[in-house]
Amino acid sequence: MQLPEFRNEPFTDFSRPEEQQAFERALAKVQKDVLGRTWTCWIGGEQVAGKKTYDGFDPGDTTRRIGTYQLLTAADADRAVEAAHAAFPKWAATDVKDRVRIFLEAAKRLRERKHEFSALLTHEVGKSWAEADADTAECIDFLEYYAGQMLRMAEPQPVTPVAGERNTMLYIPLGVGAIIPPWNFPLAIMAGMASAALLAGNTVVLKPASQSPAIAAHFVALMHECGLPKDVLNFVTGPGSEVGGAMVKHKLTRFISFTGSRDVGLWIFEQSAKTQKGQIWMKRLVAEMGGKDSILVDKDCDLDKAVDAVVASAFGYQGQKCSACSRAIVHQDVYDEFVRRLAPKAQAIQPGHPGGKGVQFGPMIDATAKKKTLDYIATGKKEGKLLVGGTEGPKNGHYVVPTVFADVAPTATICQDEIFGPVLAIVKCRDFEDGLAIANNTEYGLTGSVFTTNEKHKDEARRRFHVGNFYINRKCTGALVGAHPFGGFNMSGTDSKAGGPDYLLQFLQAKTISEKVS
Repeated sequence: MQLPEFRNEPFTDFSRPEEQQAFERALAKVQKDVLGRTWTCWIGGEQVAGKKTYDGFDPGDTTRRIGTYQLLTAADADRAVEAAHAAFPKWAATDVKDRVRIFLEAAKRLRERKHEFSALLTHEVGKSWAEADADTAECIDFLEYYAGQMLRMAEPQPVTPVAGERNTMLYIPLGVGAIIPPWNFPLAIMAGMASAALLAGNTVVLKPASQSPAIAAHFVALMHECGLPKDVLNFVTGPGSEVGGAMVKHKLTRFISFTGSRDVGLWIFEQSAKTQKGQIWMKRLVAEMGGKDSILVDKDCDLDKAVDAVVASAFGYQGQKCSACSRAIVHQDVYDEFVRRLAPKAQAIQPGHPGGKGVQFGPMIDATAKKKTLDYIATGKKEGKLLVGGTEGPKNGHYVVPTVFADVAPTATICQDEIFGPVLAIVKCRDFEDGLAIANNTEYGLTGSVFTTNEKHKDEARRRFHVGNFYINRKCTGALVGAHPFGGFNMSGTDSKAGGPDYLLQFLQAKTISEKVS
């Protein structure tokens, strides 16, 4: 089976009237046919309803109900893990090419229905047209990229010849995986985590974030349409502490794939290290956690491009990305001019419902995120000079306007804590060396960027800017599958490198077979 060379799915050009009209039709279709549904769960190939349900609402218009979801329990989660365990032998024995065909078909159908999935993202998690389109495109990329990588991994691996022996090393699946994705990329990351595990021959229990179950349920339905056995992908919704916690702790869980906050990731790390009665393996953890990401602006650079990159990285999707630039570290010689150019660009960003054509800045995901961001803004007013914003936005949703603080100390709270909102701190540095030290002064190590024309400084930053994804003269968000394998250091997680050639190895184990021959 030979696949064409991987190419990233192109982003939609929304400057074209026909694409605008197509997306507006998709929004109308989703509002009519998808929003307001009651979604069931799937355990062991059967639809499951809980004794209780909960509702989800559009964060940009809190009067609009997105859907009703099942409030499952720890006992349900245990049952799902056991069902996945029962389904594992048959799926593990399924020919790799047959697995790959299912996911390639899913990518094909998703491409055909791209705007439909993106429109649901716009309502469920408050993504602009462009941000939603990028999320869906990345999902397509993950499905196709991991399918190609799995074909490569399925081949016998090279070993050193030994006279008189026939030696082989091959990769086999692990078992049941607990897949716990985030709400901020609830299609791409969710599908990427699940598809990698499934393509490798594992069975999974998928528990989406409580803020974004509808898009996950929509994806599960797509996979069923494409022929994925229903007992292989178990789907549960409910509280992370109860349902997710049970998945993490179960003795039959072989690995956990998690994307989310530092605190939850560390809790999972601790719990997964505890062996349960009857457990016969050490659980494997794949964790993508938080970031406190910086763009370092040197005195010798294209200042306009630096300003644009900071604004895009800080306020894209309302700063709700682990890769978002929350700190601009600026050389003292260009600091004042940088601030002067940046402030009006941040001020010009107007919040609104992202379903509207041309709206680029939407709501926070929920009331809790909004309050957390406003609390950090209150702290920021004590730690720096408020340049832009500092208030909530329209009252009909969870809006916070883009906020910029200048003259912030490198050790200030808003320079150290991951806010996960549209708050940018600008820090003045004495020189490039000082700026590099500030960039490395957090417990995280996810993304970072430097703007400079100084070749020596580029080389220094390549070696010493301690992040998993480092960029030069470009924004620090927008990693592409295959081109920018994604994952970070320190408290940013296990440097899993999603969308990279090594990612699938985390869902496989190597077996060496040696036969004596005459």
